[in-house]
Amino acid sequence: MIETIARPGSTLTSAQIARVRQQAEDFEGVFLNTLTKQMFSTIKTDEASMGGGFGEETWRGMQAEQLANTMAQNGGLGIADQLMPDLLALQEAANNQNNIKPTMGAYQ
Repeated sequence: MIETIARPGSTLTSAQIARVRQQAEDFEGVFLNTLTKQMFSTIKTDEASMGGGFGEETWRGMQAEQLANTMAQNGGLGIADQLMPDLLALQEAANNQNNIKPTMGAYQ
């Protein structure tokens, strides 16, 4: 995982950067969850070893979710790291847009 700090002159707070990092990791977790669920759906088990049925389907879904979240929190595929610059730029733009003061007209 790449640590991201605000650039000099940035309007981003450390809390905003941490929130963006968490959102990027959450996104990667959702992607990995979909990927692992699809992977687990292709595994065939016999009833003697895993029991089969609804219980096994439920357990596999939870296993896929936990595996995906753990992978995302530990670097995952690097999707979160690739998203960070764009997400930080969008947050920076939102911060700057909220600080724009009119320079002409009745609202000076």
